[in-house]
Amino acid sequence: MVRRILLGSQLRRLREARGVTREAAGYSIRASESKISRMELGRVSFKARDVEDLLTLYGVTDEAEREPLLGLARESSIAGWWHTYSDVLPGWFQTYVGLEGAASHINTYEVQFIHGLLQTEDYAHAVVTAGHKEHIPQEEVERRVALRQERQKLLLGENAPHFLCVLDEAALRRPFGSRAIMDAQLRHLAEISERPNVTVQVVPFELGGHPAESGAFTLLRFPESDLNDIVYLEQLTSALYLDKRDEVAQYEQVLERLVDNSLSPSETREHLHRIRQLA
Repeated sequence: MVRRILLGSQLRRLREARGVTREAAGYSIRASESKISRMELGRVSFKARDVEDLLTLYGVTDEAEREPLLGLARESSIAGWWHTYSDVLPGWFQTYVGLEGAASHINTYEVQFIHGLLQTEDYAHAVVTAGHKEHIPQEEVERRVALRQERQKLLLGENAPHFLCVLDEAALRRPFGSRAIMDAQLRHLAEISERPNVTVQVVPFELGGHPAESGAFTLLRFPESDLNDIVYLEQLTSALYLDKRDEVAQYEQVLERLVDNSLSPSETREHLHRIRQLA
């Protein structure tokens, strides 16, 4: 997904610099204007032949300049690890997992439950089963939990992103599973928050109303300058991906205010241990 976005944005800049219309570009690769638009937005896969023809049309003939872009085209067709979980992973969430894996900063606000990247296996199991009133096969439950566990490896890698998680206190108080499962989850939350790339802060009940009245959201930032920050908003059967600068800026402001009004990381760890003692 990220490679497609990068390649698409570079092809768009080359086309505009050459003064070529989308219609003319589409004609050169036996496609429509709308196909060029989707390619430039990174919403479709790329054929090497199409990229080669477009680069020629845009006057990029030097192999040293062509090869990096053709390499992106080849890499963009390689399926990510999460595609092996396509049987339990909705298509709209596959996009998010790909973007999450490419982000340098993942900043999120959660209300309902502990964020998936911070869940213990038992807590994740309880969340998955609680979200389905109807019975779902045990094998599917295990696959969903395994997917969540696989995503968590992101925080432990050599080039791990910085992860900021602001949690509403309700997420800590709402029980999923047994008391022992909740205790282990809160202990894990306190422990993983000690990692240098992980920051956890809690919005306490005492704060009352706060800026994030619209609910949970995630802000993704990428190391590549060509990629805009993206706000991810999850819904029941789909998701929204916002990348317009003015919209993203509003969420950035809300997150900043949440951080300022939340317990500090050290206060958050103390608060987690207090909740465990009172449970």
